[in-house]
Amino acid sequence: MGADHRRLSGSELRLLIRDGRFRGLTAGAAVKYVQANLVVVENPVADEFEAFCRSNPKPCPLLERLPPGDPRPRLLARDSDIRTDLPLYRVYRGGQMVAEVADISGYWHDGLTGFLIGCSFTFEKRLSAAGIGLRHIERGCNVAMYQTSIECEPAGPFKGPMVVSMRPVAMDRVADAVAITAAVPQVHGAPVHTGAPEAIGISDLERPDWGDPVPVEAGEVPVFWACGVTPQAVALATGLPVITHSPGHMFVSDLLEAYVDKAIPTPAG
Repeated sequence: MGADHRRLSGSELRLLIRDGRFRGLTAGAAVKYVQANLVVVENPVADEFEAFCRSNPKPCPLLERLPPGDPRPRLLARDSDIRTDLPLYRVYRGGQMVAEVADISGYWHDGLTGFLIGCSFTFEKRLSAAGIGLRHIERGCNVAMYQTSIECEPAGPFKGPMVVSMRPVAMDRVADAVAITAAVPQVHGAPVHTGAPEAIGISDLERPDWGDPVPVEAGEVPVFWACGVTPQAVALATGLPVITHSPGHMFVSDLLEAYVDKAIPTPAG
């Protein structure tokens, strides 16, 4: 991640993405701006997916529900289009990922509803400012993400396991990391678990289900935050047709990251 990308505004980064000039991970990019996970579902189940988000606010903190058939956010960004403004997308059908593409215009139709869900990349600036290192950014790789044995609260056809992201934290800074992130529930809030990964069904930290392995060094503790990749695990578990961002390739909004200190209203779709 170049220093220039760190200083970009959300709209500047989205323009690069739309023009095909940026296809990378968004961790560490446009660091002053709120980032979001994308989930697109078919209109008949959109209300139930919103209910799923409301019932599972840790992995799925809902920032905005778009109107049916409309790919243009109203709250998180101006002059944006979720079909073109993320670096990479995934398309799920029948319990499998069937495509990974840089543009979903060809998949879009009026029978779809988009949702933007808070992302932990937003709170990483705060951890860095507090002197808590972020190894995935230092190494230029994706954050490590794991499917857990924690089951989400079901809503309609949506059910499945919670996904978490992991960041190694020095033992003497874990309490600080918890306090810093607890203050921003709109982007997953406090960790759901610290320490032994097997307690939440993770057998091998070196084999993440999404993202890249990030080593936990001596004197560090693995800290796990609920993750907005959870709907992708739900799509795999249920076979529902869903379009999402590719893990680590987020929607970068026009909202300054300080905005997540507030309760973000969600306009009706």
